[in-house]
Amino acid sequence: TFICRLTEKAWSQNNAVYIHTMDESAATKYDELLWSFNETSFLPHQVLQTDTDQSQKKNVLIGNHSADAISITYHDVLINLHDETPSFFSQFERVAEIITTDETSRIKGRERYQFYRDRGYALETHKLSL
Repeated sequence: TFICRLTEKAWSQNNAVYIHTMDESAATKYDELLWSFNETSFLPHQVLQTDTDQSQKKNVLIGNHSADAISITYHDVLINLHDETPSFFSQFERVAEIITTDETSRIKGRERYQFYRDRGYALETHKLSL
């Protein structure tokens, strides 16, 4: 639900949000969670298909496609839930990388952190305990 709350906060600040997942199953999971995580709010969202109409630019999109498979026109917030850095990350104003306490997640997170740092991006880290 943390990712849902983060998405809600970014969207409420008038940001277009793209949630990049590992696979179609994870995209479906977050689609379902966004419908149910908060019974008093609604986040307009959809799972991205290769032919998705992106004219409703301030909606939340969820997907797991490569940049070659889709035309990503969002430029606000990317929430990366994939363990690799997506090739299209630089099209976004902000990127949120979620790292869990799982050792594999931490290792992959360190690799992505180093990737961004080596390219000169200003990085901020936030340690949260839930």
